[in-house]
Amino acid sequence: MEFFCYHRDRVGSLRLREELGEAHWAYMDQYEAELIARGPTFANDGETPTGSVHIVDLPDPAAARAFAFDEPNYQAGAYRDVLLRRWRNLLDRTMWDFPGGPTAGNRYLVLGVGPDQATDLEVPSAAARNDLIAYGPLLSDDGEVWVGTAALVRASDADAARGVLAEGRYADVEVWAWEFGGRR
Repeated sequence: MEFFCYHRDRVGSLRLREELGEAHWAYMDQYEAELIARGPTFANDGETPTGSVHIVDLPDPAAARAFAFDEPNYQAGAYRDVLLRRWRNLLDRTMWDFPGGPTAGNRYLVLGVGPDQATDLEVPSAAARNDLIAYGPLLSDDGEVWVGTAALVRASDADAARGVLAEGRYADVEVWAWEFGGRR
């Protein structure tokens, strides 16, 4: 089962996250084989961290909750909240398989939270597909109810990244600068 996990930083927690850097890396090393995508998000300045995305393939919702809430930064209070949802990998690949590589162009996390009608259940057009790093619906724990869409995308700017989701079909859309994660 695939899960989308987005830990959002607590304001003023950067120093704590820096102190826990090695603990975070060691924890994530345990899940290397299960990771579909990972990486930090940033504020508009492109430098201030705002959160951490992890898309993982785990056996069940209990394992996903353990993954999200046993993470050292979460345990220490560096995160203000966690979005944890079942997810479906519509591209059927990991971020490491993305043909655009890890560094070329601007990268974004796009989260669309739906009101009540499922949308964007198919991968966008072939042109958009070339810029998709990860893409899929956010679902309830049982995988039956659509609650939104999450995408990692290469785009010229945040507005272009937002365009990967159907306009006017979401209650809220967030766009954050994002980069490929992993040990440096």
